[in-house]
Amino acid sequence: MEAELRGLLVDYGGVLTTPLSEAMDAWLRADGIDRERFGRLMRRWLATDAEANAVHDLETGRITAADFERRLAAELLDRGDDDPGDGPATEGMLTRMFAGFQPEPSMIGMVGAAKAAGIRTGLLSNSWGLDYPRDGWDVLFDTLVISGEVGLRKPAPAIYHLAAERLGLPPAQIVFVDDLAPNVRAAAAVGMVGVHHTAVGSTADELEVLLGVPLR
Repeated sequence: MEAELRGLLVDYGGVLTTPLSEAMDAWLRADGIDRERFGRLMRRWLATDAEANAVHDLETGRITAADFERRLAAELLDRGDDDPGDGPATEGMLTRMFAGFQPEPSMIGMVGAAKAAGIRTGLLSNSWGLDYPRDGWDVLFDTLVISGEVGLRKPAPAIYHLAAERLGLPPAQIVFVDDLAPNVRAAAAVGMVGVHHTAVGSTADELEVLLGVPLR
């Protein structure tokens, strides 16, 4: 017999906001950064079997946003040997990177509808030094698990277990929604039901079937 699904965990960027790719594209154009160069760097840094690197260190709170910006600039910006890596192009890079994020009202509304229907709700996000817009989150979520605050990051199994513990539910009773497939697979590996978010409509359809409540 399948477990009743009583919890909903959602990612932030790209799920409760407009797509990450849109924000990245706008930032790359504005800062004049080569798309291929950035893509190669992110593939290397985000590899799940990579050694400790700037992304992992930032997401787990081991380095500050300013430290990360200096490392990122050193990889992406061509500088002279006497340039220490600070300056206008480096400072505020993360702020500019995510400036294109806009709230996705339909997804936020679905989380609120789930909570109103008795589903326990939580946010599970890998933070990039973001100043999250938390207004209303005390009503929307039962718990927040933000990587830089807990010293863990997706897709490590421990962060999913922590989120389940904070929701007060076993993993088998939780649906997890993320726009990155590796994070969804990792949630499924610990026993959660994973939903790969690619579009609001398809995610809504899937969540309504899984949770058995109307969300729109």
